[in-house]
Amino acid sequence: MSTYGFHFDNSYARELEGFFAPWQAAMVPSPHMLLFNHALATQLGLDAAALDSDQGAAIFSGNEIPQGAQPLAQAYAGHQFGNLSPQLGDGRALLLGELLDPNGQRWDLQLKGSGRTPFSRGGDGKAAIGPVLREYLMGEAMSALGIPTTRALAAVSTGEIIHRDMPLPGAILARIAASHIRVGTFQFFAIRNDQEKVRQLADYTIARHYPAVQSVTNPYLALFNAVADRQAALLARWMLVGFIHGVMNTDNMSIAGETIDYGPCAFMDRYDPATVFSSIDSQGRYAYGNQPLIAQWNLTRFAETLVELVDPDSEAAIRQLTAAINHFPKVYADYWLQGMRAKLGLHTEEEQDQELAQDFLTTLEGQSVDYTRAFRSLSAVALGNPAALRSQFEDAATVDAWLQRWQDRLARERMQAEEIARHMDQVNPIYIPRNHKVEEALNAATQNRDLGLFRQLLEVLAEPFTDRPGLESYAQPAPESFGVYKTFCGT
Repeated sequence: MSTYGFHFDNSYARELEGFFAPWQAAMVPSPHMLLFNHALATQLGLDAAALDSDQGAAIFSGNEIPQGAQPLAQAYAGHQFGNLSPQLGDGRALLLGELLDPNGQRWDLQLKGSGRTPFSRGGDGKAAIGPVLREYLMGEAMSALGIPTTRALAAVSTGEIIHRDMPLPGAILARIAASHIRVGTFQFFAIRNDQEKVRQLADYTIARHYPAVQSVTNPYLALFNAVADRQAALLARWMLVGFIHGVMNTDNMSIAGETIDYGPCAFMDRYDPATVFSSIDSQGRYAYGNQPLIAQWNLTRFAETLVELVDPDSEAAIRQLTAAINHFPKVYADYWLQGMRAKLGLHTEEEQDQELAQDFLTTLEGQSVDYTRAFRSLSAVALGNPAALRSQFEDAATVDAWLQRWQDRLARERMQAEEIARHMDQVNPIYIPRNHKVEEALNAATQNRDLGLFRQLLEVLAEPFTDRPGLESYAQPAPESFGVYKTFCGT
């Protein structure tokens, strides 16, 4: 145990030799703590007061290595926009080590933007303040929404200027994850036909994330099913809140089932399944409505790495894995419908609920209706105020027939309207990271070195379901003057 409460136990480094390169962060001239996550630090058993300091900034910039840490850059491959890159890896990140929290749970502590590694492929390995703050904000917002995610422990400015399209202040993110094992980690060894390392990685993954499958007849098939189940649950949660990851490459798909690597991500405003914000997704591969399909595609790539482990008879293995892959849409649909019932105030199950939910989305399409506001307004409708929703439609008659069907369905719930509305408000957020608010906060931090707007937005998003006086602007869609929104990877 170190002075700051770090309790490292580095199983990845200890058990997976050949899966990484030992490395050190690049020294930075003037580390300064921008943001420190006291609540998360306390959960991890760290001394938050001591780490929110110049000494903490030195640690989370990589200038000083805490006792027990074992920095390394992980190897992985990945399909990027459908094309295989056989060697990617941590090109601008370092796993400092694995922390054990007071409950004995294991967490990766990683620095992002800490300089070049053997996997950098010509990049400088650095990060600018804007992408670091975006990931900090998005991870904390997703956590508050109840969605599995990596989280930010600290953001540190480095005192450097990073050269992208323009000179930008440099920064480093310290993030926490259940692990950083990706589909691409398996691919790295499978495409090299190193089956012993694939088996070693699979055994490690089972022990760390899915110990319940260790004792089953076919643990590797069970591993695939367990990963697929977590991905189905995760994707359903993304879709239910209108989140668009933007770069669902296989190297950005966590085996642990967390949202990882927030690059050109954003939340959908007007409902449209074709919504794309990423500047590099010109074909719409990772559009909002495509995300469940892409998850299944990524899982197919994962399944390909497990064939020889599932059954020595490759044809038999492929049959079993194909059946599991084909089952994914139903698993996803079940999770989605479960969440959609909650959003619509339904606590019982009826056969027509799927159609009712889908028809509500159909009424939103083409009406310039904000996705988040529409769902949040339904609780007011349940309490007898249909204008809260109808006023958002260009043609209110579009939604009237649906509202009658929905209210007829609610009448069969045998619950008071007040109770139904209260439950709905617990799952339909009023505050999300609105794109114009995010950009406003990031611009102030980048151009003026002013974190005031960012801290305020972070505070608002910490309680996404609680309506608070004075925060009305955070619940409003972007003004027309905001224009077409584009996001960037920030590499």
